[in-house]
Amino acid sequence: MSFGNYARKVRNRSLPYGRRVSALRSCVQLYRPIGFHATLGFLEEMAGPYEQDEDSLLRALDALAASRAGWHAEMLGYARRRRQAKQHGRRVPPVDELNPNGYPRIWYGAASPAALYALGRWSDDRLLALTASSDDTATTVEKLVAAVLSSGGDLTPEQSQLLDVTVAELQRRIRSDLWHHDHRAWNLLKVARLVRCASDYRSSDVGPAT
Repeated sequence: MSFGNYARKVRNRSLPYGRRVSALRSCVQLYRPIGFHATLGFLEEMAGPYEQDEDSLLRALDALAASRAGWHAEMLGYARRRRQAKQHGRRVPPVDELNPNGYPRIWYGAASPAALYALGRWSDDRLLALTASSDDTATTVEKLVAAVLSSGGDLTPEQSQLLDVTVAELQRRIRSDLWHHDHRAWNLLKVARLVRCASDYRSSDVGPAT
């Protein structure tokens, strides 16, 4: 079933309330820019206790739909820019231009707050297991997470440069491990990208406001 079909179930007052809440969770299964559980938690933080309150449930759906609409707009804009570039003979995308297709890397409309929320969950639940080793790169990720959480999204120029080096190192590890999927490296990279998102969108956000 599509996102739109589940969204209509969320809004359908003739359905039992539990089914409407379940439909919202199904929407999140289809669009979860910061992960399933973190997305649900962030929606509750923004909208209120949606499992008990109908107004909160509808606000949560609106916030999720607005972010998804921002992602779709970004994909359309990317496709338009690529068509124009190809018409001018530039068939390879610029290295610094992210392709939004496939999976959203940010929460459109609230990128930095959502990234900070997700990092808080990682810090509480899973980061210790990822960094419990003598790996300098993992230790650096842990320190950068602590720094960006304590500052509310700000990184110093030195920390930002260190983050770039760390992301490059994790990408190198993943590229060199073609035959054995390194889940730890992928998860560390995911966390590092959340740090970058929290910092880059600290003073401005993308997509429609939620």
